[in-house]
Amino acid sequence: MGLAPDHPISKQLAEADPKVAAFVAECRKGGASQADIEQAEKIGWDTGLKVVHPFTGAEVSVWIANFILSDYGTGAIFACPAHDQRDLDFARKYDLPVIPVVRPEGAGDDFAVADEAYTGPGSIFHSDFLNGLDIEAAKAEAIRRIEAAGTGEGATIYRLRDWGVSRQRYWGCPIPVIHCEACGVVPVPGDQLPVELPKDVTFDVPGNPLDRHPTWKHVDCPSCGAAARRETDTLDTFVDSSWYFARFADPKAAEPINKAAAAKWLPVDQYIGGVEHAVLHLLYARFITRALSDAGLMDVKEPFAGLFTQGMVVHETYFDGHEDSGKPRWVEPSDVRIETVDGQRVATRLSTGAPVTIGDIEKMSKSKKNVVAPQDIITAYGVDAGRLFILSDSPPERDIQWSTGGVEGAARFVQRVWGEFDGFDVAAPANPDADSALIRETHKAIKAVSEGVEHFRFNSAVAKLYAFLATIRQHDKAGAEAKKTALAALARLMAPFTPHLAEECWTRLGEAGMVLDAPWPVYDAALAADDQVTLPVQIGGKRRGEVVLPRGSDNATVEAAALANPTVQAYLAANNLSVRKVIVVPDRIVNLVAG
Repeated sequence: MGLAPDHPISKQLAEADPKVAAFVAECRKGGASQADIEQAEKIGWDTGLKVVHPFTGAEVSVWIANFILSDYGTGAIFACPAHDQRDLDFARKYDLPVIPVVRPEGAGDDFAVADEAYTGPGSIFHSDFLNGLDIEAAKAEAIRRIEAAGTGEGATIYRLRDWGVSRQRYWGCPIPVIHCEACGVVPVPGDQLPVELPKDVTFDVPGNPLDRHPTWKHVDCPSCGAAARRETDTLDTFVDSSWYFARFADPKAAEPINKAAAAKWLPVDQYIGGVEHAVLHLLYARFITRALSDAGLMDVKEPFAGLFTQGMVVHETYFDGHEDSGKPRWVEPSDVRIETVDGQRVATRLSTGAPVTIGDIEKMSKSKKNVVAPQDIITAYGVDAGRLFILSDSPPERDIQWSTGGVEGAARFVQRVWGEFDGFDVAAPANPDADSALIRETHKAIKAVSEGVEHFRFNSAVAKLYAFLATIRQHDKAGAEAKKTALAALARLMAPFTPHLAEECWTRLGEAGMVLDAPWPVYDAALAADDQVTLPVQIGGKRRGEVVLPRGSDNATVEAAALANPTVQAYLAANNLSVRKVIVVPDRIVNLVAG
């Protein structure tokens, strides 16, 4: 269980213990925004307190953690490390239990997580009376039992703030109200809607051109007929974009929303957006959808069925002095040469030869000039290589640090792929053993890439494409038929990531039509089954090695292999650590508790 640093219990403990007070003070040094907390290292303090689990009676340790917000719920959370990335990072750092309670469809009771929390759908397990329920049903049943026991009440907490929808600018939907000295604010009559913007505006001076327009804002009051004026502010563009998906259901309808079409097509299956869109636009869209539903204009109450928030592209910042205002004089990456001198990275400005200071890694922004022009990447490496690197570097929900080395590696992979297709020997004789082995590897690759795409683990899918190409090249004794089957699968699997390359490869194989029209390859479960598994070995929550063993190996065999792994032994020796406990999750992971 975790407490926010400014939770009343945390404050009480800090008053009694200077060490706790120092830890709480350390937490306060970091930023208080959600973004700051997400990026900060997860740190905690074991209070020594215990709480009793309301259902099992088990004792649960209580920690103060820097990533818990006091205004989120009550500022005290029951952690679920297997299904929340922040909780998981925290648990791995402090060797706390990680018990999965949501099992993906098709997974068994041995389902476990390694370094990535599982946040998708599934059924509950390891949870007594909740086993077998879906997530929402389990929440409802847990609340019902808590209420029945008289130990708590279910509550809906809204984190809403006022939304200022007006903007002092021309571009936007006019706010349909009229200001009258006698009547006050009067709605524009329905038969005068929509209010159209004037076409003859000027932008030669700062400010809102609607406010300066000589005639547009001057109208008669719809109520009393006296001289009045239009509202010259326009609506926040978020207002307009918070219902467009309903219009898309039938964009040619005479009415704003075709209710039947909206009922057929909505909700949107998958919403993908950045953090700001997820927090603001998603909230506004849900609000307006409810309003439209309440007004009888559509039956849908929730606009989006699923949400995925992608990370940002970040890059080092560079500056070579300061402006007169005192602000850093930022330098674009294209104007910087970086060399290693005496083990240190040294930066020089290409255009002037002046030394450059290497700053923090931050999200790409025009203001700090830490941007890389897409056209430069396309010109140097090709668009497919740029796409491939962005998708391969890290999970899509996390930030990606742009690097020239990364895109160069992707470009080399593109060349190796084309070399394999361009050198395909259509006359290679069959080789039963090699052909069978390659076909099995092909089905394993189809399964792995398909699962990666389906669960938004694009980096994992791309990693498997790299491995699959290497496997194809290793099976150089395979006959033409088996090789073509493997290459045809590779071309289709690459299509979402490197579409131009995939089309060229598809044509080189002599396949009909375009690869984007070809069906996605389907794997045979029996052929895709792997007789061996690769188990990551973690020490202190971080991967320090891996062992490859037959699937279903007993715990003693796994433990012996992990402890005998040379990389693991070297890490333990270098850090003067001895293993106190070995935790084996069968066919998933090995955790070494060392001190």
